[in-house]
Amino acid sequence: MACPRPITPWTEVRDATRPASPAPQVARSFAEAPSLDEDCLTLDVTAPDGADGRPVIVWLHGGGGTNGGVAGRDAHRLAVTGDVVVVTPQYRLGVFGCFGHPGLRDGGTFGLLDQQAALRWVRDEIGRFGGDPGNVTLAGESYGALMIAAHLVSPASEGLFHRAVLQSPFAVLGTTTPANVLIPGVPALPSRWTGAEDLDQLGAAVALDRGWVEPGSSPDSALDQLRRVPVAELLTVSDAFIRPAFGSATLPESPATALPAGRFHRVPLLVGAARDEARFFVGVFADLVGSPVTADRYPALLTEAFGDAAAEVARRYPPERYPTPGLAWARISTDRAWAWPTWELGRAVAAHAPTWFYEFADQDAPPLVPVPDFPLGAYHAAELAYQFDIAGAPALTGEQRAFAERMNRYWATFATRGDPTHPDLPPWPDHSAGHVQSLAPDRIGGVDYAADHQLDFWARMP
Repeated sequence: MACPRPITPWTEVRDATRPASPAPQVARSFAEAPSLDEDCLTLDVTAPDGADGRPVIVWLHGGGGTNGGVAGRDAHRLAVTGDVVVVTPQYRLGVFGCFGHPGLRDGGTFGLLDQQAALRWVRDEIGRFGGDPGNVTLAGESYGALMIAAHLVSPASEGLFHRAVLQSPFAVLGTTTPANVLIPGVPALPSRWTGAEDLDQLGAAVALDRGWVEPGSSPDSALDQLRRVPVAELLTVSDAFIRPAFGSATLPESPATALPAGRFHRVPLLVGAARDEARFFVGVFADLVGSPVTADRYPALLTEAFGDAAAEVARRYPPERYPTPGLAWARISTDRAWAWPTWELGRAVAAHAPTWFYEFADQDAPPLVPVPDFPLGAYHAAELAYQFDIAGAPALTGEQRAFAERMNRYWATFATRGDPTHPDLPPWPDHSAGHVQSLAPDRIGGVDYAADHQLDFWARMP
């Protein structure tokens, strides 16, 4: 593992009409695109025909830190509707993106370094595709949004982008996420950031446990041995290496500390989440695998998650108030794991930089992963089908296509001038007074996000 390297120049015509292989990853229920190809640092450019000097949106895909890529996501809708150039880079994931080990330089930041290399390419080359290198918006969803939080703090990212969009960032400022709250049955999760020294210790322990390194090896010898381990075998530990590391020149400080303190690149920010974020995780990882949240299981999930506060949470979210216990648990999970941390992030950055906040709220969003008998609502990543043409996704209705155009015009307007307000669209005040713009086909306008997600309650809960 090392810093990204420039490709060897070529002079002949090269076929660039198809997406390259994604970063090494195993197939998942939400991302069935396995790959063992380490030659993965590529990017796609989608540009409208016509004049030069267009705003540029560099889009970082999600996928939990272990999966994802650019294939099957056509950006022409966002590019044409917004009259912007869209760049979608690929970057190393999992063990290849966030591994650390004693003696390994830049451990825990390889994915971040890949993205910075892509941003430098945009700075140097995007003018050839009609883009303005002086007007770049860095946008991303889920894990991609988490990485943008790192770019906001990383010294090496300064000046490479001029605005940022964070869609459904997970626990950027949080220290822990309670058990079961991301996915029923998953233990409590630590901070999404880890110290470089802690990561080195974890990497060394995993390497010894797997037999990849001989006991007593020097750091240099251990790294040589690790580089001989087959890609497929390394991928078996990817889930343990998805947290970017701080404490190096690339990321000196944890974003969880730096962002509230105002120690970040002061660019305009667009931040938000989906109204029913956690329905995706409860539906896909509980109901779809035959382990639904039942009335009998509900109290145990509460106790494991909240301990002595379980009864108080149960009084706030009695399962009989919801159509099913699974939907009750999804509401708890949405409010605690997504709405409250995203709100706290929005408030933190709005104290230092112009910030606009949104909630994607289409209750009839087409399911990217269908879950029979479980209404997904405005679930995690649902808005992507409105920004991109996604291979295999159900078609949008006529009303949804019209809404997608309005939503993309907001995003493009923000990319153009650092403010999403558009004269032909409903007004969108900034977040300085707590405004949240609800986005749905039947209504665009302000919403009482704090009340809807019981944020005062969660502010005092574990």
